[in-house]
Amino acid sequence: MIISVTPVFGLAPVHQNRAHRSYHHYAVSKLDQISDLNTASDPTSSRTHQQQQQRRCECFDLYKELVPYEKAWSWQKSIVKQRHALIERGEDSTDTLIILQHHPVYTMGTASSEEYLNFNRDNAPYDIYQTERGGEVTFHGPGQLVMYPIINLRYHKMDLHWYLRALEEVVIRVLSSTFSIKGSRVEGLTGTWVGNQKLAAIGIRVSRWITYHGLALNVTTDLTPFQHIVPCGIRDRQVGSVKSLLEESVSSRGISTLHSNSCQLMDVTHASLLKEFSEVFQLTLQHKPISNLDLLKE
Repeated sequence: MIISVTPVFGLAPVHQNRAHRSYHHYAVSKLDQISDLNTASDPTSSRTHQQQQQRRCECFDLYKELVPYEKAWSWQKSIVKQRHALIERGEDSTDTLIILQHHPVYTMGTASSEEYLNFNRDNAPYDIYQTERGGEVTFHGPGQLVMYPIINLRYHKMDLHWYLRALEEVVIRVLSSTFSIKGSRVEGLTGTWVGNQKLAAIGIRVSRWITYHGLALNVTTDLTPFQHIVPCGIRDRQVGSVKSLLEESVSSRGISTLHSNSCQLMDVTHASLLKEFSEVFQLTLQHKPISNLDLLKE
């Protein structure tokens, strides 16, 4: 399980050479070529047009920064607490998205088992945090884009499985529209996959229909730290990254020009994630000063 539920009751410009500008033009143009899913399987089809137009989302964009895990975790809990207070006053009008990278860290869910750690916990390679999200152990680190949506499912769909599928859909669309990589779901498992490789892990907590924690997409991540754990408790599958997949493929569209530029790969993936997130959840992103986060109190 990757769900944990609380009961309801109670951009700076990037300077590029000609090859990179050519690729960037290709990647951006691809972002506008997304075909809609069949209505029956589209995670956005359950909302009314009025809801889609009204909902705004404050976006705290730290994607170029390495944020300590404990700090980002504290931000999320503070925002959830504030949102509950706003709901009680009938003033909950916006959702929130935090996007960032983390310093190397392992995180575990509420009921995670230490059998999936290939080391003694007292002598761990990196810090370990036991959190209130669902799911087993995973790794966060540089080159991995982490999205923490804090949204009120009352304005979307009060269905946790729908929410998980919607998060998966965001990554599936990013891979397809930006890199022509076919991502997919695996029956009985959560996350976004390419073949036998898991590129995006998802672990959430829902408190009175307010979500937090979220998804982590490996872009240029060093995958070595995953070898010290059984990622997400799944022994018979691998972990992959966008960069590793691109390096394995031979492209005729100029994508290979990006292989040597991890920074640009992060930039393009970040832009695509924000676009697809806003489309899947039908939210208008409003970028907010990062300094606002430091004013939060749990």
